[in-house]
Amino acid sequence: MLHKLSDKIFYMEHKDETDRPILGVISGKKYSMIIDSGNSPNHAKEFLKELEQVDIAPIKYLVLTHHHWDHVLGIKEMNLITIAHENTKEEIDKMRDLKWDDESLEEHIENGILSKFSVECIKKEIEDREDIEIGEIDITYKDSLELDLGGVNCIIKAIGGPHTDDSTMIYIPEEKTMFLGDSIYGRRYDSLYGYDKDKLFNMIDLIEGYNGVEYYIASHESLCDRKEITDFWNDLRVASEIVGNNKSNEDGIKKFIDKFNREPSENEIFFINCFADMNKVKR
Repeated sequence: MLHKLSDKIFYMEHKDETDRPILGVISGKKYSMIIDSGNSPNHAKEFLKELEQVDIAPIKYLVLTHHHWDHVLGIKEMNLITIAHENTKEEIDKMRDLKWDDESLEEHIENGILSKFSVECIKKEIEDREDIEIGEIDITYKDSLELDLGGVNCIIKAIGGPHTDDSTMIYIPEEKTMFLGDSIYGRRYDSLYGYDKDKLFNMIDLIEGYNGVEYYIASHESLCDRKEITDFWNDLRVASEIVGNNKSNEDGIKKFIDKFNREPSENEIFFINCFADMNKVKR
C-alpha cells in the first residue's frame, strides 16, 4: 500500500514477513527518484505499479541505501539510472556470483553470507530463484552527491554506522524529510547482535548535523518524527553509558535499576543487551 507523506514524497510500507523494506519516491518538477529497489523483482514491480496511480514526474533515478539483499534484488526490474556508494557497488559485485537455490542458500548460512532469517524470507518472497540477476550500478560516489530533481534537492550522504559501513542517507531539505535505510540498526557478529558504539555515535552526530528535519524514514519501521528519533537516540545513549565496558547483561540491568529506581522496559533491556554483548565480541 502506498502512503503519501507530501505531494512530493510517497512510500510503500515495510513487510516483516518477508523482510520487505520501505520503498520511497521523491518527485520534483522534472524527475523522480526511487529509494531502494526492494527485496525481489516482484517487490519492485508492485511498487512501480503503485506509482502509476499517483501524479509524479517521470522516474529517472534509483538510489540505494546499502548493499543488503533486501534492498537490491529489484534493481534490474526497476531499470533506472542507479546510484550507490562506491562500497555498495563493491559489495553488490561480490553478490553477482551467488546462487540462490535451496542448497546454495543453506550453504550461505553456513558460510555466514546470509542469516537463517534472511534465507527463510528469500524462500517465501521468491519462488523461482534460478535466474536471479542483480542490476548494474551506473553512478557511484565516495562522500556525498546532490541531485536537483527540479525544485526538490536530494542530498545523498555516506553516514556509515553500526549496521553496514556503506550505509547512506537521503535528505530532502524542502520536505524536511530524511531516509535512513537500515542505518539505525546494529549488526550480528557471530552469534551476537549489537551496536559498535564508536560507529553508532559518529553516525548520529552526522545525522544530527542536518538541521530542520521533521520526518525520518527507516526501512523497517513506521514513519518517525523528530521527537521519536530524539527519544530513540537518548535510549541508545543511556544504555551505552549504563553498560560502559561491562560484559555482563545482568549487571547492566541492575545498574539501570539502581540509577533510575525502576525496571527497564523491553526496549531498554534490548539496548542494554546490545551493548553488553558487543563488549564480548572480538572485532
